[in-house]
Amino acid sequence: MLKPLGVDATGELVYRTMVAHRDWGVADLVASLGLSEEQVRTTLDRLADLALVRPSRENPDALRAVDPEFGLLSLVQMRQAQLQRSQLELAESHAAVSDLIAGLQETAPSLGPDELVGIDEIQRRIEVLASRASKECLSFMPGGAQSEASINAGMPLNQAALSRGVAIRTVYLDSARNDARTQKYVDWLVEHGGEVRTQPTLPARLLLVDRETALVPLDADNTRQGAIQITTPGIVALMRAYFEQLWYSASPFGAGRTRDDEGLTGQERALLSLLSHGMTDEVAARRLGLSLRTVRRMMADLMDRLAAKSRFEAGMRAAQRGWLT
Repeated sequence: MLKPLGVDATGELVYRTMVAHRDWGVADLVASLGLSEEQVRTTLDRLADLALVRPSRENPDALRAVDPEFGLLSLVQMRQAQLQRSQLELAESHAAVSDLIAGLQETAPSLGPDELVGIDEIQRRIEVLASRASKECLSFMPGGAQSEASINAGMPLNQAALSRGVAIRTVYLDSARNDARTQKYVDWLVEHGGEVRTQPTLPARLLLVDRETALVPLDADNTRQGAIQITTPGIVALMRAYFEQLWYSASPFGAGRTRDDEGLTGQERALLSLLSHGMTDEVAARRLGLSLRTVRRMMADLMDRLAAKSRFEAGMRAAQRGWLT
């Protein structure tokens, strides 16, 4: 009850007892409250700092409780004054920060208003976009399991956005479900109001904010090279429509892995499609967010199910069965 005023539960208990028994000393409090002498003396020191107890005029070695009508009301007034000072300092700091940002934007060199080079520049832009979001943040997160650095960078941004009522929807790769760290982060995100689904493959990393701004990599295979910010309404609308299409066909993160009418998982069908387009095992593994060993094991299993002795024969039989459509 008194915690906002700086009085913890033990302090409140001791103060209430001293108000009810004005002539009690340390020994009486120890015996009545079941606290150690050290706990009582430490608590009395804190109450004295808050001016809720003071030395007795009759016995300067003893402490007496200050009347609540005076002591607590004085404490509330002091706290109100502190909050007013803090609010004034915050307003002054906000104005100073705004001036600083405006000055830095005028003097900072740029390669162009929409082009970002380097992972640090990309991260800074993501932080700015996330802080300005008021309606929604949509994203594709290829790459499979999320690194600890990526999670640590994204969690405070998502938490702040969700607290403002921003809708967050994210699509990961199916392979991300196999990672305990990513699973724990997704559980946290969903618990706080976010939505997460998965797809076997994703075209590239993508961030869409408030149907107004899109951030995409300059090179889908190497996001560290840079990114470009797009605000052209028609292009942003097209990207959002594509997001909605993949979101609609994606599976909830916590759902079990299902097989289609042909007995294939989404990852298996995607692997066949990637290899049929001439991609190597290494490229397919990267697109699926899987290890090379896992991709080769999946392919060997598919060849067994197709009774094929070579990959060429497996491709022919998969096409005949309609597995490549």
